[in-house]
Amino acid sequence: MKQWYAKEFSRLTQVSVRTLHHYDKIGLLKPSLRLSNRYRLYSECDLSKLQQIIALKFFGFELAQIKQLLAHNASILENLGMQAKFLQQKAEALLQASKILNQVTANCGKEMSIPWEQIIQLIEVYRMTQQLENSWIKEVFNPEELEQYAQFEANLKFRFNEKEKQQFESSWSNLVNEVKDNLHHDPKSAIGVSLAKQCMDLINNLYGKENAHLRTTKWEKGFKEGKGLEDHGLTFEIVHWLDQAIDAYWYQRLYDVLAKINKLPSTELLALWNKLLEEMYGKASESKVTIYEVLIHDELVSKEAKEWLKKIST
Repeated sequence: MKQWYAKEFSRLTQVSVRTLHHYDKIGLLKPSLRLSNRYRLYSECDLSKLQQIIALKFFGFELAQIKQLLAHNASILENLGMQAKFLQQKAEALLQASKILNQVTANCGKEMSIPWEQIIQLIEVYRMTQQLENSWIKEVFNPEELEQYAQFEANLKFRFNEKEKQQFESSWSNLVNEVKDNLHHDPKSAIGVSLAKQCMDLINNLYGKENAHLRTTKWEKGFKEGKGLEDHGLTFEIVHWLDQAIDAYWYQRLYDVLAKINKLPSTELLALWNKLLEEMYGKASESKVTIYEVLIHDELVSKEAKEWLKKIST
């Protein structure tokens, strides 16, 4: 069996003598033989162990972790798998950091000061995305929508102070309690439509028209599917009732606009109509197409209103 003095072993492995001494000191790699003159002799077994140390260190393990892994050889494979996931997450984080820096430098000229506030906001969006990746929200949105929703959530922290946040939570809690107290009523009744209006006024103030599509998707694919209900004080029964009430509320508003045909100038009527659809669906153009088809076949819509809908939808 071959043996090497420390300097020879260092040249062979490209690991400095100082590092070998440190490994010896912390008990990570002790030489197989120590001579009376305190010279250290390393064996082929030591070489094999050092190769494992070099590999594990390359994979990002700390020295203390490596020591534990080598002491319990059976767990190395499992830990390699865990480390692979960790490195993948780290790589994604570094890639995101690179994107943030590219965004900042692209919008910042040489003579301009560094926009630290913008950097913090971008970092907040990244952190929010990471949180959402581990929540039920991930099941609701596609990757593009998830990024938009993370941006929306991050912006909320800058838009509302703590007092305003508490006011919203209080208003939402009061609304949910009022809905609970009226579940015995027809959701399409006047009281149902009134509560639906309160709900949409509250939610639209939060989301705005630019995020209406996120609001709708979260409701349709999230709450109506039973996801995230407890987080918002909801139950399936409340969501089912409120969904019908909101539907009645929107249809009432649609009918009101259509009733103004021949009573308002065409440009004013069209502006009113488009504003309502934008409030309802935001960027979701497919939903807008669908509502045209539904209303054209709706018995409650007049013939002249249907003709007008056909005209503006083409």
